[in-house]
Parts: sequence; C-alpha cells; structure tokens
Amino acid sequence: MSTTARDLLDLSLVDLAGALDAKRVSSREVTDAALGRITATDTRVGAFLTVTAERARAQAEAADARAARGARLGALDGVPIALKDIFLTKGVATTAGSRILEGFVPPYDAAVVERLEAAGAVLLGKLNMDEFAMGSSNENSAYGPCRNPWDLSRTPGGSSGGSAAAVAARQAFGALGTDTGGSIREPAAFCGVVGMKPTYGRVSRYGVIAFASSLDQVGPLARTVGDSAALLQAIAGRDDRDMTSSARPVDDYRAALEGGAKGLRIGVPREWLEAEGLDAGVARRVREALAAYETMGARLVEVSLPHTRYGIAAYYLIAPAEASSNLARYDGVRYGLRKPGARGLKEMYAETRDEGFGAEPKRRIMLGTYALSAGYYDAYYLRAQKVRTLLRRDFDRAFEACDVVAGPVAPTVAFRLGEKASDPLAMYLADVFTVTCNLAALPGLSLPCGLHPTEAMPVGLQLLGRPFDEVTLFRAGRALERELPPLPRPPGIEP
Repeated sequence: MSTTARDLLDLSLVDLAGALDAKRVSSREVTDAALGRITATDTRVGAFLTVTAERARAQAEAADARAARGARLGALDGVPIALKDIFLTKGVATTAGSRILEGFVPPYDAAVVERLEAAGAVLLGKLNMDEFAMGSSNENSAYGPCRNPWDLSRTPGGSSGGSAAAVAARQAFGALGTDTGGSIREPAAFCGVVGMKPTYGRVSRYGVIAFASSLDQVGPLARTVGDSAALLQAIAGRDDRDMTSSARPVDDYRAALEGGAKGLRIGVPREWLEAEGLDAGVARRVREALAAYETMGARLVEVSLPHTRYGIAAYYLIAPAEASSNLARYDGVRYGLRKPGARGLKEMYAETRDEGFGAEPKRRIMLGTYALSAGYYDAYYLRAQKVRTLLRRDFDRAFEACDVVAGPVAPTVAFRLGEKASDPLAMYLADVFTVTCNLAALPGLSLPCGLHPTEAMPVGLQLLGRPFDEVTLFRAGRALERELPPLPRPPGIEP
C-alpha cells in the first residue's frame, strides 16, 4: 500500500470525519484504501466473513455527493465501518459464525444497521465471531479462527474477535460487536483497541441474533475513546421494536470527553487485583494506570465486590439457560441449514442440529436445558438469579463510594490459539472480570493501558460505571488516553 493510504488508515475515526468535512479526502478514496487493506491482510488475520465491496463503494459515492452539496450527515458520514456477523443485514449473508444459518440472507436490517446507514456510514462487510457469540477466543467460529494482528499465533479474543482485529489491523475505522459476558471488552483488551459495552437497554437489540437475551448488548469497538463515543452516539436510543430498550434520553457522549480525571473517585476492588491467576505483568500495567489517575487528580478508593467469585458460576448457568431457549428456533424448517434424507421430523431436527451446531453451542444448550429441567430449576437457575441480585447489590454499595470501578479486563494478555481449546473451564475463567458487568446490567469500557512488560502484547484496563452513566466512563477513559503514550501499530501483519 502507498504511504498515503497507510497514513489515511492510521487516522482515528474522528480525525477522518474532520478530513472528510474539510474535503481533504473523499469517502471513496478512504473506502478503497480500507478495501485494499482487507485484501492485503485478511488472508492472515481472518477478520472478515463477507466483504461488501460493491455496496461500500456505492455508499461512499453517495457520501461524497452529500459532501459536495455541503450536506454531510455528521461524524460517521462516509466513514468505513464493519459489523460482527450477528447483526441482520438486508441482502447480505448473516451466519452468527454458525453452519446452522448457512445460506441465510435476511430480508431486513437490524436497528443498529439502520441507524449507522442513516448516519451515512459505509459498510465494509461482516466480521468473524465465535459461533452464536459463545466463546472467548474466536476459535469456535464454524468458518475458522480469527487471529490477533499483534501476534498471529494468538487469539484476538471473543466472541467479537473479528471486530477487534479489523479495527486493530486498520481494516476498518470502527466496528460493532455484542457483549454478553465480556465479548466486546476482552477482544478490545487483547487487540489494543477501545471497546464499550453500554448499559443493558441503551442500544436496541432488534435484529441481533440472540444468545442470552437478558445479558446481550450491542456496542462499538474503535481505536480511540472519542471514536467509541461517536459510534455509540449514532446507535443509542429507544426502539419500540425492542421492549427492553430504554426510553431514557441519550446523553451527549462527546461533550464531556475532555473533562479530565480531577475529582473522580476511582473504585479499586481488592477482589480483582488480588485474584488468583492474575498475571503479574497485567497487574503491573493496571496499577500503573491507577497511579496515573492519582497523578491527574483522581482519588483511588478501595471497594469490595465480595460475590465476584460466584460470577462465573452464575453466568454459566443463566447464559446457557437462555441460549437453550433462544437456539431452539434453529430446526431446519424455516431458514438456514437442513440435513437432507431424514426419515421424519424428529430425525430431521436431530441431524440438522447435530451437523449445524458446533461443540460449544451444543455444550451450552445441554447445560442450559439441564439447569431449566424439572427438579433442577430451583437448585441451579433460580439460585444463579439470586446470586445475580447479590452482585448488583455489591455494585450499588461500591458506587456509593466511587464514580467508576476500575481493574483488569482479563487475567492475562491474549493467549495462543489452541492453548485453552480443549479445556472449556479454563476458557470460561478468562471472563472472570467481565461477566459481573453483564449480570448487573452496567456499562463497561475497555481501553489500552500499555504493553505487557515481557510479552509485548496489549493490556486492557476496565472501567465500569453506574447504569446509563456512559458519559463518566468516556470522560475517565479519555483522561487516561491523553496521559499514556499511544500504542504502536500492531506488528503481527506488517512487512
């Protein structure tokens, strides 16, 4: 790629918007650069399942026509972005990373796709993911793993691995993912980008293929905190087609970005920084980030989240129980894969699901069905819901003493592909710091806080806030982003 294209792709989304507004660059030019970057790098990264080049160029030309008339629609107009392949996209194959949806082309768009296109965004394509968003490494995709642009032997995280990898690899200026137990925040941490999991109900889930309906939430992945704020601004808000979406007015996320950290109370849970299995290098970078907040005038406050140790157990009962219900619709009758040659309806169901679902969805369907079955509901699912209430109360008490809770996103940096694939429990424990945010329906932000001292891989800091207080998370995240040196370009795919 030419130097000009490289420099263009290194721009943040917000800086690109400024360049488009000033007519220093055209949307068609930057879209061609992004498509060229995908062609040059994605055979190694594996971030994209579908590239919609023709659609993207048409949208870019429409954006340029608006710019020529002085009628740009806003910050996202003409900006190339990409979507996790869990969002229904009219006329574009949508798989959720599973063979059970093979051949499925949705007849309508998800609400967030409608909102991005109404804002003028350019859709580059659909991104790789763990099957039905079930996984922490993107190795559960039926279409092959995605790889981390920092080190191609490592995972980009999951389930929104393709979204994080595409942004880190300079293939897209932003992406959307979903977060059910950390699936935006963990990939963002592993790939050195910014990931925002909004409050449950802040963004419509209409047209999002469901995993666990009381936990799933849509959010952006981007290279800077400001980029993340711009993307969330475009997709947040009430949608009457989603009964769980909130009617609460959407804040101006970019207005408070430069408010600084002075006066913020940063809660530090001792259960996180003293957790068994927390890598020493990760802990060091997180502590350095916390010290930087003190330097900027914030106050560190020790808080306790005593039920954290039950979070993984509660999550891996509630989420599979909801998955067993949601995935029952994939039967080979209405859409997607159908195994031919079956002798009767039950056999067709069984053979289609056996061939269409991978090992992880099968594992979670069986676990969830068992937890909901007669005689076990009270002992497992109901008890997990009671733990969920206790976790929410822990956070309520913590936020009496602080404005933001801070700690690591994951116990380690990105692990190697295959390292945990044969041990589901070890894989689940990668989510130990992230699942409680979803169980308590809180917003969470992941942002880079440096490279691991010995492994030279990104470390992520997690900031959690009160419900619907994304503004404070963006403010706190931007303050640290200004204080720390930016990460270099990921070296894994560079010449």
